Amino acid sequence: MNPLRIDAHQHLWQIARGDYGWLTPALGPIHRDFTPDDLAPLLARHGIDRTILVQAAPTEAETRFLLDTAARTPLIAGVVGWVDVEAPDAPARIAALAADPLLVGLRPMVQDIPDLAFLARPSLAPALAAMVAHGLVFDALIKTPHIPATLALLAREPQLTVVIDHGAKPDLVAGDLGPWREGIKALAAHPGTFCKLSGLVTEAAPDWSLETLRPVVDHLLLTFGPDRLIFGSDWPVVTLRAPYDRWFDAAQTLLGGCNEDERAAIFGGTAQRVYCARRGRL
Repeated sequence: MNPLRIDAHQHLWQIARGDYGWLTPALGPIHRDFTPDDLAPLLARHGIDRTILVQAAPTEAETRFLLDTAARTPLIAGVVGWVDVEAPDAPARIAALAADPLLVGLRPMVQDIPDLAFLARPSLAPALAAMVAHGLVFDALIKTPHIPATLALLAREPQLTVVIDHGAKPDLVAGDLGPWREGIKALAAHPGTFCKLSGLVTEAAPDWSLETLRPVVDHLLLTFGPDRLIFGSDWPVVTLRAPYDRWFDAAQTLLGGCNEDERAAIFGGTAQRVYCARRGRL
């Protein structure tokens, strides 16, 4: 039986909810509501069976909105939500949200936190222990400067399953990938860490090409291996640089050297195992 094909990173939002501080009119084409009806035709066109819906606002209210949406939308296999991981009652809040089996992970919006050492704070330990206890994945929304603190977290929390979002957002405009390469190599040395092949085109200039992305994808394949890479679209944010179709086709081309089993893992099998199976999903 073939594994499901899963887009492991996409967003839905209703702007009138009012908690998307980053989502301003300056973002033009994505400053509008996005619903499952907008997404479904894109998934059908590429034979994608399920998605993982990821938080876009740092509120539990949005997480519950996403869980409610997922409960009404069979295409959504799970939700990566948000909790204040430093709150004194974070473990109880995590337990309450985790009572819904559609919750498969949590994601603090680390890239927006001024303290680059946020992930190394000891105050996160109770929340992280609760995530482990409830079988939740930690999605790490980081950039290159956050990697040292992420490594400290990985050393301190070896039982925590961590997925690096968007390949840790390499700077494809400036083009200096040296520190990013070293950081990715260090992250990949932790066997319980996975990486999303997503969000890369929005780190590139508008005139990006396959050759812009190839050094990044090749390095992620070399370090994490195909069994720890997870495809995601980052839709609708991806549309700031490319339609869904163009990014999906680019990923397929850039992974053309992988065999059938490796491609099946990247495009769904690993997401199914990492996000869904431990929560009794799929």
